[in-house]
Amino acid sequence: MSMDTQLVELCQALIRRPSVSGEEKGVAEFLKGTMEQLGYDQVEIDRYGSVLGRIHGKRPGPTVLMDGHIDTVPVEDPGVWKHDPFAAEIEDGRIYGRGASDMKGSVASMVLAAARFAQSTGRDFAGTAAVSCSVHEECFEGISCREAADRAKPDFVIIGEATSTTLKIGQRGRAEVVVETKGVSCHSSNPDKGVNAVYHMMALVDEIRKITPPEHPMLGKGILELTDIHSWPYPGASVVPSLCRATFDRRTLAGETAESVLAPIQEAIARVKARIPELEAEVYLAEGSASCWTGETIEATRFFPAWTLEETHPLAEKALAGLRGAGIETKLSHFAFCTNGSSFCGERGIPTVGFGPSLESLAHVVDEYIEISQLEDSCKGFQGILKEILR
Repeated sequence: MSMDTQLVELCQALIRRPSVSGEEKGVAEFLKGTMEQLGYDQVEIDRYGSVLGRIHGKRPGPTVLMDGHIDTVPVEDPGVWKHDPFAAEIEDGRIYGRGASDMKGSVASMVLAAARFAQSTGRDFAGTAAVSCSVHEECFEGISCREAADRAKPDFVIIGEATSTTLKIGQRGRAEVVVETKGVSCHSSNPDKGVNAVYHMMALVDEIRKITPPEHPMLGKGILELTDIHSWPYPGASVVPSLCRATFDRRTLAGETAESVLAPIQEAIARVKARIPELEAEVYLAEGSASCWTGETIEATRFFPAWTLEETHPLAEKALAGLRGAGIETKLSHFAFCTNGSSFCGERGIPTVGFGPSLESLAHVVDEYIEISQLEDSCKGFQGILKEILR
């Protein structure tokens, strides 16, 4: 069976250009040049450093935006990898390297799929095929791609994250919830002269653990999990801590808001304060900021909403038909993790589905890889979806 050499080589070229969040310049500029060579009508790099390419059909119609992020998590210890994380080696039908599954393989498939669709139709289609190659997704799901949405104004979005070529019609969201307790410092040899913020946090954490997050018929259970806890001053050096901060990972469901996520924790604080009148505590959503390779600063409140799409929505039905028309038997499912769909569908209500090569479980792992067969199927699948929507 022959290999799609052009697709494989593009995937390898992307893997060989390291692109940790904030350092995506090499990949972004390479993709811009690649899109221009492939005949895209418009290619631009926005203020955050993401790449947006568009191909217009001869007839008016909707805009379909395929989105994939080009940033990756770091390689913490290259020495434990069997395959060089940036060599893009091929072995047993797999391409190895950081970002192979998450998600440079999918980006390569989308970029080529749009160009091949345009070529195969002689551009005689209705609408626009667009590809967004977004930055900083690993830190801020859905924030940088707001720019792509503003520029492309898509009617439909396809998130190219790994789905093992199933079709995703929803995802849980994510909120980073911070709880703080305040005390009074004193020498630890006389603890009764102060107020220990950690003891108050311990009481509060016990109460927060009694909270039962809601459930959703498609997305399952919401999650509220303690992920870290710190006290100040640190090291204590014979000082009773005056501040304690705990962070919770809250996986949200469709319909939940920042206010509805914080409300049960505020109620927990009130219950503990009724028992411990001297308790001083607050809860809020974390804020984050980071530098982009363009010099711009990206920042956001860490609340990324969940979203779902009805099984009978025209986008879901057309995407299924397009995939099956491309010879890919698939089924409906939902993402287990957060994606840029939080912006497109969760914030803006743009109908969105997820489809892409490889397994979710291969993201961020040592010896990350993508199967070439899945890579090739996804490229055919993207073309099938475009054909069905942009008739």
